Amino acid sequence: MVKTRIIPCLDVKNGRVVKGINFLNLIDAGDPVEQAKHYSENGADEICFLDISASLENRDTMVNVVKKTANEVFIPLTVGGGISSIENIQALLKAGADKVSINSAAIKNPNIIKEASEYFGNQCIVVAVDAKKHNNDWFVYSHGGTKRTDLLALSWIEKVQKLGAGEILLTSMDKDGTKSGFDNELLSKVSEFLKIPVIASGGVGSLDHFYDGVVKGKADALLAASVFHFNEISIKEVKAYLKNKKIRIRD
Repeated sequence: MVKTRIIPCLDVKNGRVVKGINFLNLIDAGDPVEQAKHYSENGADEICFLDISASLENRDTMVNVVKKTANEVFIPLTVGGGISSIENIQALLKAGADKVSINSAAIKNPNIIKEASEYFGNQCIVVAVDAKKHNNDWFVYSHGGTKRTDLLALSWIEKVQKLGAGEILLTSMDKDGTKSGFDNELLSKVSEFLKIPVIASGGVGSLDHFYDGVVKGKADALLAASVFHFNEISIKEVKAYLKNKKIRIRD
C-alpha cells in the first residue's frame, strides 16, 4: 500500500500567499518562499504552488518565485497556474519544479495532457480539477474557479487519465475554506475508476478530516492550506495522528 502524502498548498496572487472561502474573500497569508521553506523543514512531503490569478489574467506563472523556492526547498514542488504550452512546462521544470499542474489549458485543449506526458513523462503532469455540485452532478470550473464549464467532473477525470495524466488534484469548491472536511462522496466516486493517484483538496478543519480523506475518500494524498498557514494544525501533528490511527505515512 502506498504511503499517504501530506501536502501544504500555497495559493499565490501577486507574489503573496492568500486564502479564502469558496475561492472568494482572499486574505494575505505570507511570503511564498518563506512559507514553503517552513513547511519543508517541518515534515511536508511535497509543496504545491498555485498561482490562482494567472489563468484569469492570462499571465505566465511566476518562474522567479519557483526558482527562489527551489533553492530553499528540497522536497518535490508542484506548480500550477497559467500553464498553457509545452514551453511553459519546460520553463517551470527548468526553474526547479518537479511537477506542473494544468487546469484551464487542459479544458481548452485536452491534447496538451497527452503531449506533455509523452514529452516530459506522466510523473511530471498533474491535472487539477476544480469541481462544484449542481443538483446531483459535479461540474468542472476553470480560470481559478470563476467559470463553469459543461464538463461533468467524473467523466472529465476519466478522460484525462486516459490522455496520460500522472496524478489528479481534485478540489471541491463547495468545501474550499469551509473547514467542514473533504468532499468524501466525490473522492470515493473518483477512486472507484481512477488508477492514478488523487490528491484531495478543499475543506480540512480538523485532524479527523485528514483521516476521513484516506478512509472514506480513499485519497492517496491530502492537501490543505489555511489550517497550516494560520498555525491551527501542524504537519507533524497530522502525521502523528494518522500514524496512531494506523494510516501509513511518510516519516
